[in-house]
Amino acid sequence: MGKKLSFSPPVLIAGSFACLIFIGTIMIKLPIATTTYISWVDALFLVTSATTVTGLSVFDPGSTLTLFGEIVLLILIQCGGIGLMTFAVAILILLRKKIGLQQRIYLQESFNQPSIGGIVKLVKHILLFVVCIESVAIILLTIHWIPKYGFVDAIYYSFFHVISAFNNAGFSLFSDNLMDFTNDPIVVLLITSLIIIGGIGFVVVIDVLRKNSFRVWSLHTKLMIIGTLCINTFATLVLLILEFNNNDTIGEMSLLEKIMTSYFNAVTPRTAGFNMVDYGLMEDPSLLFTMLLMFIGAGSASTASGIKLTTFIVIIAATIAFFRQQEEPVLFKRSISREIIIRSLVICTVSLATVFIFAFALTITERLPLLPLLFEVFSAFGTVGITMGVTPQLSNIGEFLICILMFLGRIGPLTLFFILTKPKKVKYKFPNDQIFTG
Repeated sequence: MGKKLSFSPPVLIAGSFACLIFIGTIMIKLPIATTTYISWVDALFLVTSATTVTGLSVFDPGSTLTLFGEIVLLILIQCGGIGLMTFAVAILILLRKKIGLQQRIYLQESFNQPSIGGIVKLVKHILLFVVCIESVAIILLTIHWIPKYGFVDAIYYSFFHVISAFNNAGFSLFSDNLMDFTNDPIVVLLITSLIIIGGIGFVVVIDVLRKNSFRVWSLHTKLMIIGTLCINTFATLVLLILEFNNNDTIGEMSLLEKIMTSYFNAVTPRTAGFNMVDYGLMEDPSLLFTMLLMFIGAGSASTASGIKLTTFIVIIAATIAFFRQQEEPVLFKRSISREIIIRSLVICTVSLATVFIFAFALTITERLPLLPLLFEVFSAFGTVGITMGVTPQLSNIGEFLICILMFLGRIGPLTLFFILTKPKKVKYKFPNDQIFTG
């Protein structure tokens, strides 16, 4: 009897995304997928962007892809959003097949659960929630768009943009993305709601649905709900103030349109990728602030990336606790363990190092200004998908580097390091010594 191969969850996570990218690239290169010739590098870039639910593209998907190509893109977005293995488990559930231990461990890792007990039931609830939310949103957006596009086109446009928004992908079939809808509150509120729900984390959503009281929510759920409300409100006010008199963005809009567009621009960097203004025309402070939003990202076990909002909150809480000379930070009458603090600091440090390395590499390979390149790097790492317009200008090497960065941003840099390194058990401890810092 041969020994059965067994892979760790990080290997399965990275492998599933790599497999999906490989298959998707071949599908997009088929003659029936595009209206014109695209190179293998451009196909790889588009598929990587879709699988990692980023939204960056070197060409306009709406005019370059055929109906077949757009359907392939949608499947990649949906699989990339919930995870290929989760999608495969969903098929096994529908076929009433047994879910093995390996799949359960993978799901436990994907959704950050403490144990594999009840994990299949959790996945069933998540899949049902995804279907319900997307179905309701498609119906609402279809009804809204029928007068403008007709029944058939309204259904298709709604189907595409709802899936793209819920999975935080940011792909649009319109050549100017959503810039024509700045005065459409239905589109603004519906798309941003899908972005927030998809990015807040499936575990949070299930926790809220199961428990109807704030007091009994888990600490993670409380931090995500309160943190999301605070950061979206704060970001809206900051962007509204910074861009208020910028005639190239929102300066000439009515007050209501300015508020709606600022709100949209505050939500979408958390990692959706839709845009209602030309980011190349925004003020420099707005761009720097948007980079911060892209770096933070949204929630764990969601369709979003970035270092995650809870990671950012833990670091801020630990910093405040240090200044107050507290032994450990306390949030909602719950202390944060040293292990979580160290993990958050490692995630932030590794992420900053990754962004710096790729930004440095792109300044060597590309003949483009620093700020647009840096913006592109943050967008790729956070799998956001907004750009200052430099994506089509990237060289083949630049496209490949951004592909790697999008992949790392989706699986998480720590996942890659866990794959490449083996834990080293030390049975002894060295004496402490003093290091002067600060």
